[in-house]
Amino acid sequence: MELRQLGTSGIRVSTLGLGTVKFGRNQDLKYPEPFRLPSAGEITLLLETASDLGINLLDTAPAYGDSEILVGSAIRGQRDKWVLTTKVGETFSRGRSSFDFSPESVNASVLASLQRLQTDFLDVVLIHSNGDDVAILEHTGALDMLKLLKTKGMIRAVGISHKTLSGGYRALELGCDVLMTTLNAKDISQLPVITRAAQLGCGIMVKKALESGHGELSGLRFAASQTGVCSVVVGSINADHLTENVQAVNLTDGQ
Repeated sequence: MELRQLGTSGIRVSTLGLGTVKFGRNQDLKYPEPFRLPSAGEITLLLETASDLGINLLDTAPAYGDSEILVGSAIRGQRDKWVLTTKVGETFSRGRSSFDFSPESVNASVLASLQRLQTDFLDVVLIHSNGDDVAILEHTGALDMLKLLKTKGMIRAVGISHKTLSGGYRALELGCDVLMTTLNAKDISQLPVITRAAQLGCGIMVKKALESGHGELSGLRFAASQTGVCSVVVGSINADHLTENVQAVNLTDGQ
């Protein structure tokens, strides 16, 4: 699989990234069918398959239940094979999310993610927005704290998983290294942000390319083919589905 530069961060990511929400959380999600959480052994086998298919990007978050712990255990001793992306600002407990974007919470969240993922640095850390993108970026201090932790070598690139067009533009103005942006065949509203990000050297990771399980593989090809898109992140706990996703993206890469 093709590796693409993640903006000007110096990080190279596979065109398809593996989202890990299904590793640790099966409540309050928008997937069409319920699913059983996989065992640690099943996750290890899935990540071996992902690596064999050329995937190097794993996307996780504290809001994904035990995902970080399970990923950290599964990739122990293989840190150099993976690009690890996680998030700050949202946690999930007892069936509901809560949000805290204060600098203190962001700092504590990063330290906890480092421990759970069993690593001394994180490749990408994104603010896990609740939808109030601009207010979070301008008034909470979350982005400033991430930038400070980046200067300390704990993070290689920082940004936001945003929900609004205005939030995407403001993130670019404030110098984010990476944006995680919704893009699929039915929702192209963020394309102007993606275009602008490419001009500024900001990396783009796409979310919801398969419309939370409601879309088709052509949506992956559509998202991956857009100028400025570095990696399309899709959640899966099924090796066959993962293989199909990779095959779809490889057509975009011309392989």
